[in-house]
Amino acid sequence: MSESTTNTSATGDLLAIAREAVSQQDLASAETAYQKVLQVPAEANERTIADQETSLNELGLLYRDHNKAQELSQLIQTSRTVMGGFAKSKTAKIMRSLIDLFATLPDTLDLQIATTQDCVEWAIAEKRNFLKINLQTRLINFYFKKQAYFDAIAIIDGLLRELKRLDDKSVLVEVQLLEARTYHALRNIPKSRAALTGARTSANTIYTPPLMQAGLDHMSGILQAEEKDYKTAFSYFYEAFEGYASQEDARAITILKYMLLCKVMLNLSDDVISILNGKLASKYVGRDIDALKAIAAAHKNRSLKEFELALETYRTELSQDTFIRSHFSALYDSLLEQNLVKVIEPFSCVEMAHIAELIGLDTRQVEGKLSQMILDKVFYGVLDQGNGWLYVYDEPQRDVAYDAALDTVKQMSNVVDALYEKAASL
Repeated sequence: MSESTTNTSATGDLLAIAREAVSQQDLASAETAYQKVLQVPAEANERTIADQETSLNELGLLYRDHNKAQELSQLIQTSRTVMGGFAKSKTAKIMRSLIDLFATLPDTLDLQIATTQDCVEWAIAEKRNFLKINLQTRLINFYFKKQAYFDAIAIIDGLLRELKRLDDKSVLVEVQLLEARTYHALRNIPKSRAALTGARTSANTIYTPPLMQAGLDHMSGILQAEEKDYKTAFSYFYEAFEGYASQEDARAITILKYMLLCKVMLNLSDDVISILNGKLASKYVGRDIDALKAIAAAHKNRSLKEFELALETYRTELSQDTFIRSHFSALYDSLLEQNLVKVIEPFSCVEMAHIAELIGLDTRQVEGKLSQMILDKVFYGVLDQGNGWLYVYDEPQRDVAYDAALDTVKQMSNVVDALYEKAASL
């Protein structure tokens, strides 16, 4: 029997032993058996290579399932020696799948970054350009999650130049979308918009997978909302929601929350229930959706107390999302205005202390907001700060005769100017 046949038989037997140990929850024996498979010289034997590929994947899954992040990182690094005789495409596939196993392990982001960076350096040394590009794209994602935005931008700048040179449009769209998200996180809206425009332009020339198209619509909705164009933002979010929902992606519920927020910001709180009763949205029930329903109800009732109660009740669901949190300031301000208008509607003269008591805020805060509302002509009135009173007036009707008089004075002024110029020329 040849040595290669012996190796093939040995790896097959070791795999069987490892799987039996896994079924018996004997982690140590399973790990030992898998490691022995990886130590067998492959010598271009297809069966041995296949067994070693299986061992790498199954051992990686074993480390993930038992929350052994350090061992998984070590496996990724040592696997490069094992895969020396593998085809480049197979090596890239295995390495990517092993890195993906980190995703479900808690508190491993720094380790993911270090491991991926090490793999990038190895890919550069081995001149595996396409693997390097794929790993750098993943590294950008990790930096974004860590909020290390400038580190992400540093990689993006170089990667975009290389992708444009290679004319790899599919990866180019992904990286440009990441660039748009990163600049948005840095609050550089013009650069974020420019990056998104570039991504959409590149996407128009190729087939765009549903999730990628949903990602583009997602980002477009966010940027439209930044400009307070909630109607257009809702349209983009709806397209993104359909894309994510069709692929059963977990981001669908996040986009649904954004859709509901847009309706609230447009003073269309009644539409919230209509959306939730729709075929696609009806299956997304839970505290996340209940939180937006509570906000919509508070906004409809123009009740600041209900709004603050909803924020307190659903603190986790509402405060963790940066998009929702960033727009709540404007929503709170709008709701405060509506609440004040509702309170002062029956009065022509009212004490500011009484208004503050009715809505449960400090008198100084109420006074400042009422002053701003008068200047913005939300309503017509005068603040008597000495006595602490607010006088509310009806909206003044513009006198047509007053406009005609102003126009007459303007024309007379023009005539006098013309006569003065003629007199000066004599």
